[in-house]
Amino acid sequence: MTQMALVIDLNVCVGCHACVTSCKEWNTSGEAGSLADFRPYDDDPSGTFFNRVQTFEAGEYPLTDTIHFPKSCLHCEDPPCVPVCPTGASYKREEDGLVLVDYDRCIGCKYCAWACPYGAREIDEERKEMTKCTLCSDRINNEALPERDRKPACVLACPTSARLFGDIHDPDSIVSKAIRERGGYQLMPEWNTRPANHYLPRQKTGGCASTSCSCGSNEAEAAAVPASSVDPIESQLERGMLNLVSAAKRI
Repeated sequence: MTQMALVIDLNVCVGCHACVTSCKEWNTSGEAGSLADFRPYDDDPSGTFFNRVQTFEAGEYPLTDTIHFPKSCLHCEDPPCVPVCPTGASYKREEDGLVLVDYDRCIGCKYCAWACPYGAREIDEERKEMTKCTLCSDRINNEALPERDRKPACVLACPTSARLFGDIHDPDSIVSKAIRERGGYQLMPEWNTRPANHYLPRQKTGGCASTSCSCGSNEAEAAAVPASSVDPIESQLERGMLNLVSAAKRI
């Protein structure tokens, strides 16, 4: 069975939100319909988004790191949102494994949102219908578009190519190779939902957060901290202090 999915490289995501804005733009004018924004600029803004980027700090000074963590529907292979839907509006499409919503059947009861452990569904405040990432199902199969454009809007917009798209069940696909070669992992696998989307972990680099950095911008700060008090990132990882998946769940 084909299972289309995203693989997101956390090592190169810069948190620019290009994926968020392109997703919003395409889906507002596509099959998903108009996505409500009642208060886009007020003190308490609200709106309907299929894709969001969460940013947080990890580690301990001076070895800290800024993590940008994009999250959207993970198109689980065993989606808990589907069986709880009383009208059958939420379903998993057989030909490509996408989890979608039939808006004509949705009654806005929010059962699917409560069942989703990832918080990936949002109710459209104007239409009173449940919405979520469709992986741009109206793009990827649209033969009117050039083949190079038959990808989700977020993938095409990413300036660093942090988002890959393909069939994770095809061992020769770009996403399968990335998962194998880079140790791609699923978000919250303990829920046994088998998320199709995967993340590629951050790799250690010699950036300015490292005491071995040669740029000199961090020498004063590093020198002010006794070597015995510095807790290396590798040690934090081993002791579970720098667990990106756990950190993302708490945001």
